[in-house]
Amino acid sequence: MVEARESALAFVAGQKVAEIERLGEEIYDELMAARIWSGTRALAQQHLDAGQQVWLVTAAPIELARLMARRLGLTGALGTVAEHEDGIYTGRLVGEPLHGPAKAEAIRAMAAREGFDLDRCSAYSDSINDLPMLTAVGHPTAVNADRGLRRTAVERGWPLLEFRHPIPLGRRLRDRPAVPVAAAAAAFGAIVAIGLFWYGRHRKSRTVT
Repeated sequence: MVEARESALAFVAGQKVAEIERLGEEIYDELMAARIWSGTRALAQQHLDAGQQVWLVTAAPIELARLMARRLGLTGALGTVAEHEDGIYTGRLVGEPLHGPAKAEAIRAMAAREGFDLDRCSAYSDSINDLPMLTAVGHPTAVNADRGLRRTAVERGWPLLEFRHPIPLGRRLRDRPAVPVAAAAAAFGAIVAIGLFWYGRHRKSRTVT
């Protein structure tokens, strides 16, 4: 994670924010859009159809997080903020990467700002790294969970959803009381940071040749 972050920051340093945002559009269209599980989309849509807010909470750069949320029709996004001055990235972060405990802090701050009751909120993740965020809400769910999160979910009696194979979402989601926000977390952080670095270099090499 640290290495990916440093590589991404080094790549964007000196770049125009508008150019990175444009590059983010290409990354999403060419590398990410087709890889988002249909079950994930359906889950988010269930919350939206119920009149609930759905936020993407990710370690990805906030510009790319907002892009993903917009393309998926979500309410909004929380992400890592890279410093920029006069529309140019400095190569430094504003605060810490939105990873691990920082995600929990971010949704607590959002809940306080928006008046959400976290005990009535849902959070979804595939990674044990998001345990602080999952334990901050009243309805945590493991989706396509890694080994550590799967073990924790079983121990704590949390729902386990598997979207790599077609399975029903089940009663647990449908029968929940209305919640003001579903904090949708996914393993986008390192993927997008690495994707940004790789795609930018690859695109430049293609242009040169």
